Order: sequence, then C-alpha cells, then structure tokens
Amino acid sequence: TMGNWLVNHWFSAAVLAAWLGINIFLFTYYFLFFDWDERYFYTRAILGSALAWARASAKCLNFNSMLILLPVCRNLLSFLRGTCSCCRRTLRKQLDHNLTFHKLVAYALALLTAVHTIAHLFNLERYNHSQQATDGSLPAVLSKMHLGSNKWLNPIHSTQTTVEYVAFTTIPGLTGVIITLALILMVTSSTEFIRRNYFEVFWYTHHLFLVYFAGLVIHGIAGLVRGQTEESMEEVHPHRCAEYLSQKHEDCSHDCCKDPEFGSIPAESWKWVLAPVILYVFERILRIWRARQKVVVTKVVMHPARVLELQMQKKGFHMEVGQYIFVNCPAISLLEWHPFTLTSAPEEDFFSIHIRAAGDWTERLIDTFQQQNQEMPRIEVDGPFGTASEDVFQYEVAMLVGAGIGVTPFASILKSIWYKFQQADQNLKTKKIYFYWLCRDTGAFAWFNDLLASLEQKMAEMGRADFLTYRLFLTGWNNSIANNVVLHFDTTTDTVTGLRHKTIFGRPMWNSEFAAVAAAHPRSVVGVFLCGPGPLAKTLQKSCHQHSSLDPRKVKFYFNKENF
Repeated sequence: TMGNWLVNHWFSAAVLAAWLGINIFLFTYYFLFFDWDERYFYTRAILGSALAWARASAKCLNFNSMLILLPVCRNLLSFLRGTCSCCRRTLRKQLDHNLTFHKLVAYALALLTAVHTIAHLFNLERYNHSQQATDGSLPAVLSKMHLGSNKWLNPIHSTQTTVEYVAFTTIPGLTGVIITLALILMVTSSTEFIRRNYFEVFWYTHHLFLVYFAGLVIHGIAGLVRGQTEESMEEVHPHRCAEYLSQKHEDCSHDCCKDPEFGSIPAESWKWVLAPVILYVFERILRIWRARQKVVVTKVVMHPARVLELQMQKKGFHMEVGQYIFVNCPAISLLEWHPFTLTSAPEEDFFSIHIRAAGDWTERLIDTFQQQNQEMPRIEVDGPFGTASEDVFQYEVAMLVGAGIGVTPFASILKSIWYKFQQADQNLKTKKIYFYWLCRDTGAFAWFNDLLASLEQKMAEMGRADFLTYRLFLTGWNNSIANNVVLHFDTTTDTVTGLRHKTIFGRPMWNSEFAAVAAAHPRSVVGVFLCGPGPLAKTLQKSCHQHSSLDPRKVKFYFNKENF
C-alpha cells in the first residue's frame, strides 16, 4: 500500500519532494522575473514570453546539472553509508536508489533542454525578423540601435542572415547544439537493452559528460540575451520613454531623447557545477588509487556454459552479503569497468565473482583466462559497494526468490547463512529457508546448481536436511528435457539438476506456495526477498498482502526487493 511505501521510503519521498519543489520554485520565480522585470521591457518587446521560457528553463538546467554527478560518486556514497552506520538501515538502504535518482535528473535535463532549445529557436526567429523589419515599429527601432558599439540589444546585426547560420556560428548556438547532441547520445545509449547487451557502447558514450560540462560552462559566456543597464534605466526608464522611441524626431529636446543602452547577463553555469565537478574529480582520483592496490587471483574455475569464476584476495578488502564490485582488466581495456555481484560469503578468506559471456568484454576476459600457456592477466578491483542484504538473517522464516541472473546475490546469502548456522551465530534468527529459483534454462547457472547440491549434502550430514527447501522452476523447456524426464521419472534426484528436490516445469503458483508456507508456520514473521524483474515484484507484494493474517499473533509476510 501507499502508506507502507511512505513509511519504508520516507527519505526517498522527502528527497523527491524537495527536488521537485526546488525545480518548480526556480522555474516559476525566474519565469515571472523575466516576464515582469522592467530591465527586460525592451527585450520582451522583441522576444515576447519566449524570453521567460528560455531563462527559466536555463536556471533549472543549471540546478539539475549540479545534481547529476552526485549520485554517481560511488565512493562518496560509500563514505556516507559508513558515517550513517548508526542510522536506521532503511535510511542507508535508500542510498542504493542513487542510480534511480541519477536517471530522474537526466530525464529532467532532457525535458528542460527541449524547452530551452525551442524557446531560443523562437527567440532567434524574432531577433532576425526584427532586424530585417523596416516598418519603424518598436522591435525594428530597438534592433538598429548601437550596432557600432557594444550597447546593442539585438545580437543579430546583419539583415542578410538566417536562424540556422546564427545557430552554428555563435558560441551559444554552437555549444548549445553540441551539448544537446551529447545529451541525446547519453540518454539513448543508456537504455536497459543497450546496457545489458552492448555495455561498451553505454560506457564510452557516457563519457560525453565531459563535453556536456565543458559546453555548459562556455555556453553563456557571449551573453547574447541582454537587458537594459542600471544607469540607462535611471536616465530613460521604459515606462516613461518607450512610447517616444518609435516616433523620435531629429530635433528632439525632452528628457527621453537619449537611446536606452543594454548589457549582458553574466554567465553563471560555472558557479552551479564547480563544486560537484571538483567532488567528481576527487572521486575519480580515489578510484584510480584504489584500483592500483594489488589483487591476487587465487583460483580460476571454468564452469559449464562459459561461466568463469574468479576467486581473489586483496589487502584490506571487507565485504558483506549482497554487495558488488567493479572490475577492470587492463589487458583488455584500460578504461572499462564492469559491475559484478559478489558470490562469496564474508566468512570465506577470498572474494569471488561469476562472469558469464554476455558481450565483447566478458567474452574476451573468459578467452584470456582460458589460455593456459600464458601468465595470469592483471585484474583491478574497486569496491565493494552497496548496502548489505543482512535483513535476511532477521527473519525466522525467509522466502528467497531469484529470477534469471537475479540468482547471483543469493549465492553469497545462502553460503553466509550456512557458515553462521555452523558457527551457531547468535545474530542468525533464521530457522527455515524456502528458496525459489526461476530460470529459462540452468545452463549458465550450473555453478549455482553445484553450490545448492553441496549445501544440501552438508545439511543432510548435519541432520538438518529440512533447513533449506528449494524449488527450481524451469520457465523455458524443450523436447530433449521432456524425454529425459520421462526416462528417469522414478529416481530420487532430479533429472535436470541432479538435486534431490524435483524441478518444476512452468511458473510458480504463488498463491499455493504462500498458502503452504503460511500453513507450515502459522505464527511466524516471514521475510520475502526478491532479486528479479519488476512485474514479479508486484505479484509477490500482492501475495504478501493477501496471505498476511490480520491477527497480530498469526503469520505475517514482509516483502523486500533487493536493488541489484
């Protein structure tokens, strides 16, 4: 329900409300300022309300350009997470929504850029039209003023030009075009599809942010949009003198004879973005320093279906369950860093990742490690990042749902639970785990299969085979599997995975799964954890709600979606 969401995400809601509020305030304030202020009376005589649209959107663009880098300073966020370790976990968890906020600000930038560009196209058209007009109207008279000095109002001084020419030959025009192109490329190349399948395209185009910020700082330097100067306002105030401008005589004698004079609005984008750019430079220096620390690859395991497991050690590296690292291999690319979820448990003396072939970089990395005759390539690691998924340990009964690649973080969680269980850790409240694994085919996750099998075996040896119950749901299946199943139907272990619990073909019937758990644990609080797609989250949230008892002494389901 909305109420529950607000309780759990009050910090995110507060940030969102503040961000929206500041944007609305900036836009409204500056829109009214440029639409009413008398210094821009003559500017408005030429441009109309497009002036206010352009200036108000420019202020909001500056504000959002200031924010866009902050959510991607991952070391800064780790530092914040560390300093507020005494805060409630819900607050720390919300720092993991950093990329959601980054995307939100990016969409706002795209929208504001469209408003700003359209407004300025109208402005250029009107400037050009006024300069070419010979009808003696106020815009025409204003456009001819001071063309020899630097007190002009209309930046277009020639009567033989086009809007397109001005857009590509002036500093604001050209930088505006370049910034907009950079923004379009960054936004379009960061869609989920491109990030998942062509990470390199996303990675390199995103570095156009350097072009964006350089262009942004230069953009306003020429000061083409002008207002009347303070001295000129005192001498010839538009309220008093505007009516005389379009009908001025040669032998003028009254106090409005002097022409109004105009000056630029100083460039101020740099003031907005200076602090975050400095912070980001520090962030990058810190990343380079951390990456230089030696990483020892202690073990390389080649799993079926081209999945590479790397076990590593690094001095001072401390991980928690559910965290991720960034990995770079200089032999393949000096610039590319790729994120991977950690699959080891904190109790182990190494940290590990599983890399499946999903794109050029991963293919080349797997090939490099498969060539036995050469020495081990150097690996650089930055991290770990993200908030630990320690909530799992706080529930007597946990339902873990991993879909597709979302099964990876559960490797760390399940191993850690096993170690805590063995060591009789007092912090572990878990008495029972239900694990649901949904995937199209187990090929790329054979390693996870092996992990489940070894956990199953160890638990059986300890006489605790009932601690972990799991189901594998194969959502994509073919005839060869079907025939295999028919042949081996009476075996105790599964034909597809070799595990004792049978594989189920098709999707889970969540209602019956929840009903079964509720029946088995009528008085427990059950934590439901998902790492998987959005639509599944909605289904599980609904089931949690439906199967929770209204009686406080009876079963309750709490839904937690991990943000991997």
